[in-house]
Amino acid sequence: MDQDIQGRIKQLIDEEHRLRSAVGEGTMTADEEHARLRSIETELDQCWDLLRQRRAKRQYGENPDDAAARSEDVVEKYLG
Repeated sequence: MDQDIQGRIKQLIDEEHRLRSAVGEGTMTADEEHARLRSIETELDQCWDLLRQRRAKRQYGENPDDAAARSEDVVEKYLG
């Protein structure tokens, strides 16, 4: 499961790089890029949060499969 999440993180980062290139090449508007990047950033936050939950559960002898992805509202409201 962790590898699946890490794979998804890599896909999202690759997509983020492609989007930035597309704007530079003029094949996408900055507004289109911004909208998609916002979505990517949210999903990345959710993936990283899920990985942290799984690692914490494993560290404390709990079942990492009990970790669950949290909503956008939750992960986007974390205070850094």
